Parts: sequence; structure tokens; C-alpha cells
Amino acid sequence: MPAGTLYRGKVGMWSWVLHRITGVAIFFFLLVHILDTALVRLSPEAYNAVIATYKTPLIGVAELGLVAAILFHALNGLRVILIDFWRKGVKYQNVMFWVVVALAALTFIGFAPRHLSHVFG
Repeated sequence: MPAGTLYRGKVGMWSWVLHRITGVAIFFFLLVHILDTALVRLSPEAYNAVIATYKTPLIGVAELGLVAAILFHALNGLRVILIDFWRKGVKYQNVMFWVVVALAALTFIGFAPRHLSHVFG
């Protein structure tokens, strides 16, 4: 196998890719959040108009994607810390990835119905 291709197509590579994608998505959410909050100092009316658009069902469903991204990114970040600082972390990195996916999915499944009931209720 050529140098630098150890994880090509394997769990480690997909974990790395998903971690970067979720990190960028969370960054852009935070950027928009800071900018829309800054509107309150410039124009309270503009701030209220922007906040009103966030109360739509489309944004409510998009918030599910944000929650999924945060769950995965946070739990995978803990996995990365374990790989870096636990002697057996590299050996168990594949198993830990699936634990991350399972914990994120279980937490998301617990969150989604309650959130959607607020969005559509």
C-alpha cells in the first residue's frame, strides 16, 4: 500500500471526513448566530424579522441537522482524544467509532420527537 493511504476508504478516513464536515457546519452556524445576534444593536426591527424567519418548520427541521452534527462532532472529538492519549486507543479506534455513531444516534432519537413536536405542535 502506498504511503499515506492507510485509511483510504476505512472507518478512520470516514471519521476524519465527517469530523471536518460537521466542524465546518457548526462553525458556519456559530458565525450566522453571532451576526444575527449583532443585529439587535444595529436595528431591533431587523433582528426581530430575522428571528421570525427562524420560527418556520423548515428551520426547525434544519435544527435537527445541527443537533446531529454537534452530537457526532462532540462524541468523535472524545474518541480522537482517546486515540491520542490512551495507549490502546489506536487498537480500538474502529470499535470506538461505532460506539460514537450508536451514542449519537440514540441521543438523537431521544431528542428528535420532542423537538419536532415543538416545531409542528
